[in-house]
Amino acid sequence: MRILALLVVIVAGLGACAHVPVVNERQLLQEAAGKQSIRIYGTRGPLSARQADKVLARVAAQAPNADALDRHLAVEQIIAKGPLYAGNSVRVLQDGAATFPAMFSAIAGAKHVLDLEYYIFQDVQSGGRDLGDLLVQQSHAGVHVRIIYDAVGSLGTPASFYDKLRAGGVELLQYNPIDPLKARTHYSPNDRDHRKILVADDEIGIVGGVNLSTDYESAPSFRPAVAPKATPAGGHPVWHDTDLEIRGPVVPELSALFREHWHEQKGPPLAPVSPPPMRAWGRQIVRVIGSSPTKLATRYYTTVLTAIRTAQSSVWMTAAYFVPTYQELRALKLAAQRGIDVRVILPSRSDEPEVLAVQRSYYAGMLRAGIKIYERRNGIMHSKTMVVDGVWSLVGSSNFDQRSVLFNDEVDVVVLGSEAADQLRAGMTADMQHARRVDWKFVRQQGIGQHLKAWFWRLWQRLL
Repeated sequence: MRILALLVVIVAGLGACAHVPVVNERQLLQEAAGKQSIRIYGTRGPLSARQADKVLARVAAQAPNADALDRHLAVEQIIAKGPLYAGNSVRVLQDGAATFPAMFSAIAGAKHVLDLEYYIFQDVQSGGRDLGDLLVQQSHAGVHVRIIYDAVGSLGTPASFYDKLRAGGVELLQYNPIDPLKARTHYSPNDRDHRKILVADDEIGIVGGVNLSTDYESAPSFRPAVAPKATPAGGHPVWHDTDLEIRGPVVPELSALFREHWHEQKGPPLAPVSPPPMRAWGRQIVRVIGSSPTKLATRYYTTVLTAIRTAQSSVWMTAAYFVPTYQELRALKLAAQRGIDVRVILPSRSDEPEVLAVQRSYYAGMLRAGIKIYERRNGIMHSKTMVVDGVWSLVGSSNFDQRSVLFNDEVDVVVLGSEAADQLRAGMTADMQHARRVDWKFVRQQGIGQHLKAWFWRLWQRLL
Protein backbone atom coordinates (compact mmCIF):
# COMPACT_ATOMS: atom_id res chain seq x y z
CA MET A 1 0.00 0.00 0.00
CA ARG A 2 2.90 2.38 0.71
CA ILE A 3 4.27 1.70 -2.77
CA LEU A 4 0.87 2.38 -4.33
CA ALA A 5 0.54 5.59 -2.31
CA LEU A 6 3.96 6.71 -3.52
CA LEU A 7 2.97 6.00 -7.10
CA VAL A 8 -0.20 8.05 -6.68
CA VAL A 9 1.88 10.99 -5.44
CA ILE A 10 4.29 10.66 -8.35
CA VAL A 11 1.51 10.37 -10.91
CA ALA A 12 -0.36 13.31 -9.42
CA GLY A 13 2.77 15.42 -9.57
CA LEU A 14 3.36 14.54 -13.18
CA GLY A 15 -0.26 15.22 -14.05
CA ALA A 16 -0.12 18.65 -12.46
CA CYS A 17 2.73 19.59 -14.80
CA ALA A 18 0.90 18.55 -17.97
CA HIS A 19 -1.05 21.03 -20.05
CA VAL A 20 -3.67 20.28 -22.69
CA PRO A 21 -2.46 21.72 -26.00
CA VAL A 22 -4.44 24.60 -27.47
CA VAL A 23 -5.29 23.99 -31.11
CA ASN A 24 -5.55 27.08 -33.31
CA GLU A 25 -8.52 25.90 -35.35
CA ARG A 26 -8.86 29.18 -37.25
CA GLN A 27 -5.25 29.01 -38.43
CA LEU A 28 -5.63 25.39 -39.51
CA LEU A 29 -8.71 26.21 -41.56
CA GLN A 30 -6.89 29.12 -43.19
CA GLU A 31 -3.91 26.93 -44.07
CA ALA A 32 -6.23 24.32 -45.52
CA ALA A 33 -8.06 26.89 -47.64
CA GLY A 34 -5.22 26.97 -50.17
CA LYS A 35 -5.23 24.81 -53.26
CA GLN A 36 -3.42 21.64 -52.27
CA SER A 37 -3.88 18.12 -53.51
CA ILE A 38 -4.85 15.37 -51.08
CA ARG A 39 -2.30 12.55 -51.02
CA ILE A 40 -3.81 9.09 -51.51
CA TYR A 41 -1.83 5.87 -51.76
CA GLY A 42 -2.82 2.63 -53.43
CA THR A 43 -1.29 -0.80 -53.87
CA ARG A 44 1.51 0.60 -56.04
CA GLY A 45 2.27 3.78 -54.15
CA PRO A 46 0.93 7.34 -54.54
CA LEU A 47 -2.01 7.80 -56.86
CA SER A 48 -1.78 10.43 -59.56
CA ALA A 49 -3.69 13.67 -59.03
CA ARG A 50 -6.31 12.49 -61.51
CA GLN A 51 -6.71 9.12 -59.80
CA ALA A 52 -6.93 10.74 -56.37
CA ASP A 53 -9.56 13.21 -57.56
CA LYS A 54 -11.62 10.35 -58.95
CA VAL A 55 -11.46 8.43 -55.68
CA LEU A 56 -12.37 11.48 -53.60
CA ALA A 57 -15.19 12.42 -55.97
CA ARG A 58 -16.86 9.12 -55.18
CA VAL A 59 -16.69 9.84 -51.44
CA ALA A 60 -17.74 13.47 -51.90
CA ALA A 61 -20.86 12.33 -53.74
CA GLN A 62 -21.97 10.62 -50.52
CA ALA A 63 -21.33 13.68 -48.34
CA PRO A 64 -23.94 16.38 -47.64
CA ASN A 65 -21.41 19.08 -48.54
CA ALA A 66 -18.44 18.23 -50.77
CA ASP A 67 -16.67 21.51 -49.94
CA ALA A 68 -16.78 20.70 -46.23
CA LEU A 69 -15.30 17.26 -46.86
CA ASP A 70 -12.50 18.74 -48.95
CA ARG A 71 -11.76 21.32 -46.26
CA HIS A 72 -11.71 18.72 -43.53
CA LEU A 73 -9.39 16.42 -45.49
CA ALA A 74 -7.04 19.32 -46.14
CA VAL A 75 -6.87 20.15 -42.42
CA GLU A 76 -6.42 16.49 -41.52
CA GLN A 77 -3.58 16.14 -44.01
CA ILE A 78 -1.72 18.99 -42.31
CA ILE A 79 -1.76 17.42 -38.86
CA ALA A 80 -2.29 13.65 -39.26
CA LYS A 81 0.94 13.03 -41.23
CA GLY A 82 -0.05 9.48 -42.17
CA PRO A 83 -1.36 9.26 -45.75
CA LEU A 84 -4.76 8.12 -46.92
CA TYR A 85 -4.82 4.66 -48.47
CA ALA A 86 -7.39 3.49 -51.00
CA GLY A 87 -8.31 -0.11 -51.77
CA ASN A 88 -9.13 -1.35 -48.27
CA SER A 89 -11.95 -3.45 -46.90
CA VAL A 90 -13.27 -2.47 -43.47
CA ARG A 91 -15.55 -4.57 -41.28
CA VAL A 92 -17.03 -3.25 -38.04
CA LEU A 93 -16.73 -5.71 -35.15
CA GLN A 94 -19.16 -5.25 -32.28
CA ASP A 95 -18.27 -6.51 -28.80
CA GLY A 96 -16.12 -9.49 -27.88
CA ALA A 97 -18.56 -11.89 -29.53
CA ALA A 98 -17.55 -10.62 -32.98
CA THR A 99 -14.05 -9.34 -32.23
CA PHE A 100 -12.51 -12.38 -30.51
CA PRO A 101 -13.42 -14.84 -33.31
CA ALA A 102 -11.97 -12.39 -35.86
CA MET A 103 -8.78 -12.08 -33.79
CA PHE A 104 -8.38 -15.84 -33.34
CA SER A 105 -9.01 -16.41 -37.06
CA ALA A 106 -6.37 -13.84 -38.02
CA ILE A 107 -3.86 -15.39 -35.59
CA ALA A 108 -4.54 -18.94 -36.79
CA GLY A 109 -4.21 -17.89 -40.42
CA ALA A 110 -0.88 -16.08 -40.07
CA LYS A 111 2.03 -17.64 -41.94
CA HIS A 112 4.95 -15.33 -41.19
CA VAL A 113 4.49 -12.56 -38.57
CA LEU A 114 2.06 -11.75 -35.76
CA ASP A 115 2.30 -8.40 -33.97
CA LEU A 116 0.08 -7.73 -30.95
CA GLU A 117 0.09 -4.55 -28.88
CA TYR A 118 -2.44 -4.25 -26.06
CA TYR A 119 -3.05 -2.21 -22.94
CA ILE A 120 -4.65 -5.25 -21.25
CA PHE A 121 -3.22 -8.61 -22.31
CA GLN A 122 -4.77 -11.74 -20.82
CA ASP A 123 -5.24 -15.38 -21.79
CA VAL A 124 -8.70 -14.98 -23.29
CA GLN A 125 -10.77 -17.73 -24.87
CA SER A 126 -12.77 -17.97 -28.07
CA GLY A 127 -14.43 -20.99 -29.64
CA GLY A 128 -13.11 -23.24 -26.88
CA ARG A 129 -9.48 -22.25 -27.53
CA ASP A 130 -7.05 -20.40 -25.26
CA LEU A 131 -5.13 -17.46 -26.71
CA GLY A 132 -1.87 -18.63 -25.15
CA ASP A 133 -2.13 -22.10 -26.68
CA LEU A 134 -2.85 -20.64 -30.12
CA LEU A 135 0.08 -18.21 -29.96
CA VAL A 136 2.50 -20.94 -28.89
CA GLN A 137 1.17 -23.22 -31.63
CA GLN A 138 1.81 -20.53 -34.24
CA SER A 139 5.27 -19.87 -32.85
CA HIS A 140 6.15 -23.57 -33.12
CA ALA A 141 4.87 -23.47 -36.71
CA GLY A 142 7.51 -20.86 -37.58
CA VAL A 143 5.47 -17.66 -37.20
CA HIS A 144 7.33 -14.74 -35.58
CA VAL A 145 5.03 -13.82 -32.68
CA ARG A 146 5.82 -10.47 -31.00
CA ILE A 147 3.79 -8.89 -28.20
CA ILE A 148 3.90 -5.49 -26.47
CA TYR A 149 1.80 -5.18 -23.32
CA ASP A 150 1.40 -2.24 -20.97
CA ALA A 151 2.85 -2.66 -17.47
CA VAL A 152 -0.11 -1.01 -15.71
CA GLY A 153 -2.95 -2.25 -17.89
CA SER A 154 -1.73 -5.84 -17.67
CA LEU A 155 -0.78 -5.67 -13.99
CA GLY A 156 -3.26 -8.41 -13.06
CA THR A 157 -2.08 -10.91 -15.69
CA PRO A 158 -0.45 -13.95 -14.02
CA ALA A 159 3.30 -14.28 -14.55
CA SER A 160 2.74 -17.93 -15.45
CA PHE A 161 1.00 -16.82 -18.66
CA TYR A 162 4.04 -14.85 -19.76
CA ASP A 163 6.34 -17.74 -18.78
CA LYS A 164 4.29 -20.10 -20.95
CA LEU A 165 4.54 -17.78 -23.95
CA ARG A 166 8.30 -17.24 -23.55
CA ALA A 167 8.87 -20.98 -23.27
CA GLY A 168 6.94 -21.35 -26.53
CA GLY A 169 9.21 -18.92 -28.39
CA VAL A 170 6.95 -15.85 -28.24
CA GLU A 171 8.81 -12.52 -27.91
CA LEU A 172 7.38 -10.30 -25.13
CA LEU A 173 8.05 -6.66 -24.34
CA GLN A 174 6.62 -4.79 -21.35
CA TYR A 175 5.85 -1.13 -22.05
CA ASN A 176 7.11 1.36 -19.41
CA PRO A 177 7.71 -0.97 -16.44
CA ILE A 178 6.44 0.35 -13.11
CA ASP A 179 9.75 -0.45 -11.40
CA PRO A 180 12.12 2.45 -12.27
CA LEU A 181 15.08 0.07 -12.11
CA LYS A 182 13.61 -1.84 -15.07
CA ALA A 183 12.87 1.25 -17.17
CA ARG A 184 14.44 1.05 -20.61
CA THR A 185 13.69 4.66 -21.55
CA HIS A 186 12.91 7.76 -19.47
CA TYR A 187 10.98 6.80 -16.34
CA SER A 188 7.44 8.01 -16.83
CA PRO A 189 4.86 5.97 -14.86
CA ASN A 190 1.98 8.13 -16.06
CA ASP A 191 2.67 7.57 -19.78
CA ARG A 192 0.90 4.38 -20.85
CA ASP A 193 0.50 2.34 -24.02
CA HIS A 194 -3.26 2.37 -24.48
CA ARG A 195 -3.20 0.96 -28.02
CA LYS A 196 -5.03 -2.17 -29.16
CA ILE A 197 -3.45 -3.53 -32.34
CA LEU A 198 -3.29 -6.95 -33.97
CA VAL A 199 -1.53 -7.37 -37.33
CA ALA A 200 -1.16 -10.67 -39.18
CA ASP A 201 1.35 -10.85 -42.05
CA ASP A 202 0.79 -7.16 -42.88
CA GLU A 203 -2.46 -8.27 -44.52
CA ILE A 204 -5.04 -8.18 -41.72
CA GLY A 205 -5.22 -5.51 -39.04
CA ILE A 206 -7.63 -5.39 -36.11
CA VAL A 207 -7.76 -2.15 -34.15
CA GLY A 208 -10.15 -0.29 -31.85
CA GLY A 209 -11.20 -0.29 -28.22
CA VAL A 210 -11.34 -4.03 -27.44
CA ASN A 211 -8.62 -5.25 -25.10
CA LEU A 212 -7.48 -8.87 -24.91
CA SER A 213 -9.34 -8.99 -21.62
CA THR A 214 -11.58 -11.66 -20.14
CA ASP A 215 -14.17 -8.91 -19.55
CA TYR A 216 -15.18 -9.24 -23.20
CA GLU A 217 -15.87 -12.95 -22.96
CA SER A 218 -19.23 -12.06 -21.41
CA ALA A 219 -20.52 -10.19 -24.47
CA PRO A 220 -23.41 -11.84 -26.33
CA SER A 221 -23.81 -11.92 -30.08
CA PHE A 222 -24.61 -8.47 -31.46
CA ARG A 223 -28.27 -8.17 -32.35
CA PRO A 224 -29.43 -4.55 -32.72
CA ALA A 225 -33.09 -5.30 -32.06
CA VAL A 226 -32.55 -7.19 -28.82
CA ALA A 227 -31.30 -5.67 -25.58
CA PRO A 228 -28.80 -8.02 -23.89
CA LYS A 229 -28.96 -8.63 -20.19
CA ALA A 230 -26.84 -6.32 -18.07
CA THR A 231 -25.19 -9.25 -16.32
CA PRO A 232 -25.14 -12.67 -18.02
CA ALA A 233 -25.13 -16.01 -16.27
CA GLY A 234 -21.36 -15.85 -15.70
CA GLY A 235 -21.79 -12.87 -13.39
CA HIS A 236 -19.71 -10.41 -15.42
CA PRO A 237 -21.37 -7.31 -16.92
CA VAL A 238 -21.55 -7.18 -20.70
CA TRP A 239 -18.87 -4.94 -22.22
CA HIS A 240 -19.94 -3.13 -25.38
CA ASP A 241 -17.09 -2.08 -27.64
CA THR A 242 -16.08 -1.59 -31.26
CA ASP A 243 -13.14 -2.74 -33.37
CA LEU A 244 -12.36 -2.63 -37.07
CA GLU A 245 -11.02 -5.50 -39.13
CA ILE A 246 -9.02 -3.99 -42.00
CA ARG A 247 -7.51 -5.65 -45.05
CA GLY A 248 -5.57 -3.73 -47.65
CA PRO A 249 -2.68 -1.35 -48.31
CA VAL A 250 -3.10 0.62 -45.06
CA VAL A 251 -2.36 -2.36 -42.77
CA PRO A 252 1.47 -1.95 -42.87
CA GLU A 253 0.94 1.47 -41.24
CA LEU A 254 -0.20 -0.41 -38.11
CA SER A 255 2.89 -2.62 -38.30
CA ALA A 256 5.06 0.49 -38.51
CA LEU A 257 3.56 1.82 -35.27
CA PHE A 258 4.24 -1.51 -33.56
CA ARG A 259 7.87 -1.61 -34.71
CA GLU A 260 8.37 2.00 -33.64
CA HIS A 261 7.24 1.18 -30.10
CA TRP A 262 9.33 -1.99 -30.06
CA HIS A 263 12.48 -0.03 -30.89
CA GLU A 264 11.66 2.82 -28.49
CA GLN A 265 11.25 0.31 -25.64
CA LYS A 266 14.62 -1.30 -26.48
CA GLY A 267 13.17 -4.61 -27.56
CA PRO A 268 15.50 -7.23 -29.08
CA PRO A 269 16.23 -6.92 -32.82
CA LEU A 270 13.29 -7.99 -34.93
CA ALA A 271 13.84 -10.66 -37.54
CA PRO A 272 13.63 -9.19 -41.06
CA VAL A 273 10.51 -10.28 -42.89
CA SER A 274 9.63 -9.50 -46.51
CA PRO A 275 6.26 -7.75 -46.70
CA PRO A 276 3.67 -9.41 -48.93
CA PRO A 277 2.77 -7.79 -52.27
CA MET A 278 0.06 -5.17 -51.89
CA ARG A 279 -3.36 -5.85 -53.34
CA ALA A 280 -6.71 -4.14 -53.16
CA TRP A 281 -9.34 -5.72 -50.93
CA GLY A 282 -12.11 -3.17 -51.23
CA ARG A 283 -12.98 0.47 -51.91
CA GLN A 284 -12.59 2.04 -48.49
CA ILE A 285 -10.19 4.95 -47.94
CA VAL A 286 -8.38 4.69 -44.60
CA ARG A 287 -5.87 6.69 -42.58
CA VAL A 288 -4.05 5.45 -39.45
CA ILE A 289 -3.29 8.01 -36.75
CA GLY A 290 -0.75 7.09 -34.12
CA SER A 291 -0.55 9.56 -31.23
CA SER A 292 2.13 9.86 -28.57
CA PRO A 293 2.69 12.60 -25.96
CA THR A 294 6.45 12.25 -26.48
CA LYS A 295 6.06 13.27 -30.11
CA LEU A 296 2.99 14.91 -31.56
CA ALA A 297 0.19 14.57 -29.03
CA THR A 298 -2.25 16.67 -31.02
CA ARG A 299 -2.70 14.38 -34.06
CA TYR A 300 -5.82 12.60 -32.83
CA TYR A 301 -6.93 15.62 -30.82
CA THR A 302 -6.75 18.04 -33.73
CA THR A 303 -8.35 15.54 -36.10
CA VAL A 304 -11.37 15.22 -33.81
CA LEU A 305 -11.69 18.98 -33.31
CA THR A 306 -11.56 19.74 -37.03
CA ALA A 307 -14.00 16.93 -37.83
CA ILE A 308 -16.56 18.46 -35.46
CA ARG A 309 -15.76 21.98 -36.66
CA THR A 310 -16.31 21.11 -40.35
CA ALA A 311 -19.44 18.98 -39.83
CA GLN A 312 -22.35 19.96 -42.07
CA SER A 313 -25.23 17.76 -40.93
CA SER A 314 -24.41 15.38 -38.07
CA VAL A 315 -21.90 14.33 -35.41
CA TRP A 316 -22.68 11.03 -33.70
CA MET A 317 -20.24 9.66 -31.16
CA THR A 318 -19.79 7.10 -28.39
CA ALA A 319 -17.43 7.81 -25.51
CA ALA A 320 -16.51 5.33 -22.80
CA TYR A 321 -14.97 8.00 -20.55
CA PHE A 322 -16.37 11.46 -21.24
CA VAL A 323 -13.94 13.91 -19.65
CA PRO A 324 -13.58 16.43 -22.50
CA THR A 325 -11.11 19.24 -22.81
CA TYR A 326 -12.42 22.79 -23.01
CA GLN A 327 -11.98 22.84 -26.79
CA GLU A 328 -13.67 19.48 -27.32
CA LEU A 329 -16.73 20.46 -25.27
CA ARG A 330 -16.88 23.87 -26.94
CA ALA A 331 -16.67 22.31 -30.42
CA LEU A 332 -19.62 20.01 -29.67
CA LYS A 333 -21.71 22.86 -28.28
CA LEU A 334 -20.98 25.18 -31.19
CA ALA A 335 -21.84 22.44 -33.67
CA ALA A 336 -25.21 21.83 -32.01
CA GLN A 337 -25.91 25.56 -31.83
CA ARG A 338 -25.41 25.93 -35.58
CA GLY A 339 -27.98 23.22 -36.24
CA ILE A 340 -25.81 20.09 -36.48
CA ASP A 341 -27.42 16.89 -35.20
CA VAL A 342 -25.02 16.17 -32.32
CA ARG A 343 -25.64 12.93 -30.45
CA VAL A 344 -23.39 11.69 -27.65
CA ILE A 345 -23.86 8.13 -26.38
CA LEU A 346 -22.33 7.55 -22.95
CA PRO A 347 -22.31 4.76 -20.36
CA SER A 348 -24.78 4.64 -17.49
CA ARG A 349 -22.37 2.47 -15.49
CA SER A 350 -18.61 2.26 -15.63
CA ASP A 351 -15.58 0.41 -14.33
CA GLU A 352 -14.39 3.90 -13.33
CA PRO A 353 -17.38 5.28 -11.33
CA GLU A 354 -15.70 8.64 -10.65
CA VAL A 355 -15.82 9.30 -14.42
CA LEU A 356 -19.62 9.07 -14.34
CA ALA A 357 -19.79 11.93 -11.83
CA VAL A 358 -17.60 14.12 -14.05
CA GLN A 359 -19.49 13.07 -17.18
CA ARG A 360 -22.86 14.05 -15.71
CA SER A 361 -21.57 17.40 -14.52
CA TYR A 362 -21.46 18.54 -18.18
CA TYR A 363 -25.05 17.59 -18.99
CA ALA A 364 -26.73 20.90 -18.18
CA GLY A 365 -24.47 22.91 -20.50
CA MET A 366 -24.76 20.30 -23.24
CA LEU A 367 -28.56 20.29 -23.08
CA ARG A 368 -28.65 24.09 -23.27
CA ALA A 369 -26.58 23.91 -26.46
CA GLY A 370 -28.98 21.40 -28.02
CA ILE A 371 -26.80 18.28 -27.76
CA LYS A 372 -28.73 15.00 -27.55
CA ILE A 373 -27.35 12.83 -24.74
CA TYR A 374 -27.99 9.11 -24.28
CA GLU A 375 -26.88 6.88 -21.42
CA ARG A 376 -26.43 3.29 -22.62
CA ARG A 377 -27.98 0.75 -20.28
CA ASN A 378 -27.33 -3.00 -20.16
CA GLY A 379 -23.70 -3.46 -19.29
CA ILE A 380 -20.63 -1.26 -19.69
CA MET A 381 -20.10 0.74 -22.87
CA HIS A 382 -16.40 1.01 -23.78
CA SER A 383 -16.61 2.16 -27.42
CA LYS A 384 -14.67 5.13 -28.80
CA THR A 385 -16.29 5.98 -32.14
CA MET A 386 -17.42 8.99 -34.14
CA VAL A 387 -19.32 9.42 -37.40
CA VAL A 388 -19.51 12.84 -39.05
CA ASP A 389 -21.97 13.61 -41.87
CA GLY A 390 -22.48 9.89 -42.49
CA VAL A 391 -19.25 9.71 -44.48
CA TRP A 392 -16.29 10.30 -42.09
CA SER A 393 -15.72 7.73 -39.35
CA LEU A 394 -13.26 7.35 -36.49
CA VAL A 395 -12.64 4.21 -34.43
CA GLY A 396 -9.73 3.65 -32.10
CA SER A 397 -8.29 3.44 -28.63
CA SER A 398 -8.43 7.17 -27.78
CA ASN A 399 -10.97 8.20 -25.19
CA PHE A 400 -12.75 11.54 -25.27
CA ASP A 401 -10.77 12.60 -22.23
CA GLN A 402 -7.63 14.44 -21.21
CA ARG A 403 -5.54 11.34 -20.50
CA SER A 404 -5.63 10.31 -24.15
CA VAL A 405 -4.37 13.76 -25.12
CA LEU A 406 -1.71 14.19 -22.42
CA PHE A 407 -0.34 10.81 -21.43
CA ASN A 408 -1.38 7.82 -23.52
CA ASP A 409 0.07 6.39 -26.71
CA GLU A 410 -3.01 5.73 -28.83
CA VAL A 411 -3.99 4.49 -32.28
CA ASP A 412 -7.07 5.57 -34.22
CA VAL A 413 -8.35 4.91 -37.72
CA VAL A 414 -10.20 7.33 -39.99
CA VAL A 415 -12.40 5.76 -42.68
CA LEU A 416 -13.92 7.75 -45.55
CA GLY A 417 -17.10 6.55 -47.19
CA SER A 418 -20.65 5.65 -46.28
CA GLU A 419 -20.09 1.88 -46.02
CA ALA A 420 -18.24 1.91 -42.69
CA ALA A 421 -20.24 4.92 -41.50
CA ASP A 422 -23.51 3.06 -42.09
CA GLN A 423 -22.27 0.06 -40.08
CA LEU A 424 -21.20 2.29 -37.19
CA ARG A 425 -24.43 4.32 -37.22
CA ALA A 426 -26.42 1.07 -37.10
CA GLY A 427 -24.55 0.15 -33.92
CA MET A 428 -25.12 3.61 -32.48
CA THR A 429 -28.82 3.42 -33.32
CA ALA A 430 -28.99 0.12 -31.42
CA ASP A 431 -27.20 1.78 -28.50
CA MET A 432 -29.77 4.58 -28.46
CA GLN A 433 -32.60 2.03 -28.49
CA HIS A 434 -31.10 0.53 -25.32
CA ALA A 435 -30.39 3.88 -23.71
CA ARG A 436 -32.08 6.50 -21.61
CA ARG A 437 -32.39 9.91 -23.28
CA VAL A 438 -31.00 12.43 -20.79
CA ASP A 439 -33.39 15.32 -20.11
CA TRP A 440 -33.71 18.18 -17.64
CA LYS A 441 -35.60 15.99 -15.20
CA PHE A 442 -32.59 13.64 -15.03
CA VAL A 443 -30.22 16.58 -14.49
CA ARG A 444 -32.34 18.06 -11.69
CA GLN A 445 -32.47 14.69 -9.92
CA GLN A 446 -28.71 14.81 -9.32
CA GLY A 447 -28.41 15.57 -5.61
CA ILE A 448 -25.87 17.66 -3.73
CA GLY A 449 -23.78 14.53 -3.13
CA GLN A 450 -23.41 14.00 -6.89
CA HIS A 451 -22.45 17.65 -7.40
CA LEU A 452 -19.80 17.49 -4.68
CA LYS A 453 -18.42 14.27 -6.10
CA ALA A 454 -18.25 15.79 -9.59
CA TRP A 455 -16.55 18.92 -8.25
CA PHE A 456 -13.92 16.83 -6.48
CA TRP A 457 -13.13 14.54 -9.41
CA ARG A 458 -13.01 17.40 -11.92
CA LEU A 459 -9.98 18.62 -9.98
CA TRP A 460 -8.32 15.33 -10.96
CA GLN A 461 -9.84 14.94 -14.42
CA ARG A 462 -6.48 14.83 -16.19
CA LEU A 463 -5.67 11.61 -14.35
CA LEU A 464 -9.04 9.86 -14.71
